Amino acid sequence: MINGVTMKINVDDYILNALKEDITSEDVTTNAVMREAKKGKADLICKQDGIICGLDVFKRVFELLSEDSTFETSFKDGDKVKKGELIGTVYGDIRVLLSGERTALNYLQRMSGIATLTNEMVTELAGYKTKLLDTRKTTPNMRPFEKHAVKVGGGTNHRYNLSDGVLIKDNHIGAAGSITKAVQMAKEYAPFVRKIEVEVESLEQLKEAVEAGADIIMLDNMDNETMRQAVALVAGKAETECSGNVTKERLKEIAEIGVDYVSCGALTHSAPIMDVSLKNLVPIE
Repeated sequence: MINGVTMKINVDDYILNALKEDITSEDVTTNAVMREAKKGKADLICKQDGIICGLDVFKRVFELLSEDSTFETSFKDGDKVKKGELIGTVYGDIRVLLSGERTALNYLQRMSGIATLTNEMVTELAGYKTKLLDTRKTTPNMRPFEKHAVKVGGGTNHRYNLSDGVLIKDNHIGAAGSITKAVQMAKEYAPFVRKIEVEVESLEQLKEAVEAGADIIMLDNMDNETMRQAVALVAGKAETECSGNVTKERLKEIAEIGVDYVSCGALTHSAPIMDVSLKNLVPIE
């Protein structure tokens, strides 16, 4: 989960930068209508069905603005929520609640949308061995949050960044001269604990990747029949991953082919937000 030490070490800077983006010098509207500190509370309301995700981040936004802020909820990331449901209540200086509202909601809506879409797609794969992966097609400066949301939705994270694994794609092959040379150089350079994945676009490339000793072979933009032949040719000598033009409607037919993984950039680059709202702000004694 994104909380505790992980939050402070890896996530606080992202949240602070988001707050700085929204408050360059002051929140002029809030400062105009709220001249001094006063305690208040506001309700977090769900406005559509889905999977909630990002509650710790939502809470952290207000804590970074004031350590006196608190958030009470009986929900946790991954829970199903219904339209009209009260997710929780945030307490603190009314000025903090007003200034942090949009940033906190942006995170929560985005992460919940990704978790919801991921959950829908994982459900399509129920009963199959195929695992759903995300990609690096994430929003700049949102990767920790979006990758977390995929996991909360039931998906599996692909490599986190360029330092996390070897993935030889078409342009790497072009730079190296061939798949065989690229794999050979990767084995010489990368630590032995790193798996080597190769993207292929044809059965000829696939055969070369298998012979070169690739650990994982990404079947890029192949039709179902070509994929079926590819899985048969690999014959368990490497793991297989389907990538390209993956939609929810295609998932079952892809899984029936027998690939080990299916990666989908849409999980993070095209998930609609889940509608949640901060309402009923009132002063309290």
